[in-house]
Amino acid sequence: MLNTEKLLARITANPRVMVGKPTIRGLRITVEHILRALSGGVSEHDLLEEYPELEREDFQAVFAYAAGLVGEERVFPITVPT
Repeated sequence: MLNTEKLLARITANPRVMVGKPTIRGLRITVEHILRALSGGVSEHDLLEEYPELEREDFQAVFAYAAGLVGEERVFPITVPT
């Protein structure tokens, strides 16, 4: 298993590629696209067939990236006057 730092190095953002959205290794495949496909029921196996340039570690990188974003979320209590 790769460490988180190595996994996250697979996620790149370049303003000239996909309008700067985070992509996998500079490919024109965004983190968002992979997450949406997986959440929609597309399997990793099917994505690997559709995008042969992807590697299994890329999925781990996508999950590590998403986990990092969720981990940075802050929740603030909201009080509603009664």
